[in-house]
Amino acid sequence: MNITTLSIIIPAYNEGATIHLILDKISNVTLLNSIRKEIIIIDDCSTDNTQEKIKAYQKKNKALPISYIKHTTNLGKGAAIHSGIRHAKGEFLIIQDADLEYDPNEYNLLLKPVLEGFADVVFGSRFMGSQPHRVLFFWHTIGNKFLTFLSNMVTNLNLTDMETCYKLFKTNLIKELSLKEKRFGFEPEVTIKISRIPNIRIYEVGISYYGRTYNEGKKIGWKDGFRAIYCIIKYGIFS
Repeated sequence: MNITTLSIIIPAYNEGATIHLILDKISNVTLLNSIRKEIIIIDDCSTDNTQEKIKAYQKKNKALPISYIKHTTNLGKGAAIHSGIRHAKGEFLIIQDADLEYDPNEYNLLLKPVLEGFADVVFGSRFMGSQPHRVLFFWHTIGNKFLTFLSNMVTNLNLTDMETCYKLFKTNLIKELSLKEKRFGFEPEVTIKISRIPNIRIYEVGISYYGRTYNEGKKIGWKDGFRAIYCIIKYGIFS
């Protein structure tokens, strides 16, 4: 499949300490088939120096195509992703957290099944493959696998990691979805809704994971897990 541009959507909230590091990683990646990068950063009303860091980075790296969108109120990660999707112009888009938990060098792993003509959507799984994974929270891992299990029950998919950040979408397909969830409910909602597109081709590849602790800035918590269960029931059974 011919792809000229990959849109990279980065929702950011209080990521001033690491945003320049992830942008450096993205800048240094050479995509397969000379695919160009379109970087879209959505600042979800950060209260730290995220905006100043991004503006400074733009000035120093004018050749890197970075679009900056600022939410005037904190709406949530899902809402930030919605804004990014609306502005995406590439044939495919991928979601990239502003922290350093996911490695942009692995974009090509997700692009490969698309470029070979097999996939419309590719999930990057933290629970398969031989890539390095930081050893962290037992119950967090169990929770992720449980949510993936529930999601698979309503979608009839066999994903291993529904909650992964790394999701690569054919842009025109995700733009057609009516997405409602403004926070971490985005993951189950988009998975369920994308799975219902007729003849959709969903693939999964193993990726690395350099997880953060809560002291290091991890934001998702147990309340988000319960919201994910609610969203699986809402969009998977009653919608």
